[in-house]
Amino acid sequence: MEVVVTGIALISSLGESLETSWKNLTLGCIGIELEQPFPELAALPLAFIYKQPADVKQLTQLAVADALVDAGLEPPLPDCGVVIGSSRSQQAVWEELIKSKVESQKSKVASTADSHSPTPEFSETLPNAIATIAARQIGAIGIVSSPMAACATGIWAIAQGSLLIETGQCQRAIVGAVEAPITPLTLAGFRQMGALATTGAYPFDRHREGLVLGEAAAVLVLESAKIAQQRSAKIYGRVLGYGLTNDAFHAAQPEPTGRSAIAAIKQCLERGNLTPQDIDYIHAHGTATQLNDKREAQIIQYLFPHGVPVSSTKGATGHTLGASGAIGAAFCLMALRHHILPPCTGLRSPQFDLDAIVTPRRATVRHSLCLSFGFGGQNAVLALGK
Repeated sequence: MEVVVTGIALISSLGESLETSWKNLTLGCIGIELEQPFPELAALPLAFIYKQPADVKQLTQLAVADALVDAGLEPPLPDCGVVIGSSRSQQAVWEELIKSKVESQKSKVASTADSHSPTPEFSETLPNAIATIAARQIGAIGIVSSPMAACATGIWAIAQGSLLIETGQCQRAIVGAVEAPITPLTLAGFRQMGALATTGAYPFDRHREGLVLGEAAAVLVLESAKIAQQRSAKIYGRVLGYGLTNDAFHAAQPEPTGRSAIAAIKQCLERGNLTPQDIDYIHAHGTATQLNDKREAQIIQYLFPHGVPVSSTKGATGHTLGASGAIGAAFCLMALRHHILPPCTGLRSPQFDLDAIVTPRRATVRHSLCLSFGFGGQNAVLALGK
């Protein structure tokens, strides 16, 4: 059963809507600034949506509402599947609860502190909370799933939603990922690993420093082509195929040969009845870390020796972890629609022999590929077509 995309919502450091984010991306804008949201930690380049860390619940509700409006749908939608994931989910809430508890114990006035700091509903602090929040918002009473696959989460969610429609379990699904990962623990963890940049994100650049954390919500409405056509819905593009594999190698480092990532790309192309020559644009994972960019460039060179235009948009949006693949899918669909390839923002001195897009490029785009490679060896690939 053919699966099409009829609605997109994107909230990022580039803008609070899909159109604004896309426009600013193609204008070469950068949503990254030097920030110090937590006094105990030094200032770092970060990609905030607002002036302070966003609330993941509110981001989810805004993105779901925007996606439905864009698709021309109104709740309740009881038969709509929900697959919305996050790699950090409610971590900020948990950190704040622990901090409050520690401060209360230190001051020995726990009862007073508790009276002024109401504890959130327990179910809304769980990792799957954003999916259940979205389900209540649209009145969905069917399948609800909340994947958590590190930086591969967004594409994994789109793949799961597509599979629900392909297998006839539902005719419509709202999918994507939401991240508000800028918390003291997340920053401290990535800093301890030596993965954070100090001035900005420069994917595939020989002077790249590491990743820049960013916030975002990217939600798509998927429908069977049949019901989309029946209601004369606007169609951004088709989900042609997807591939999901795991390195089974290391908790943080990618497997050096890239064999599992290569298998995911081949799996995706095979499912979509595509060959490497059919791909007109690749939205790379491109985290601007030393290991990821080197391995990803090698994989692209191996599978696409004929040369395919490539860009990573994390130099503009920051690395939004689990939401990054869903953002990439949204930008791929805009490239299909407008026949403009988005730039690899931050790339000044290319290290690898890729057809990297430095400035927006006009091109005929029929098929695009979106890559996501996450910690734990999670590999996710999505093929989209006009």
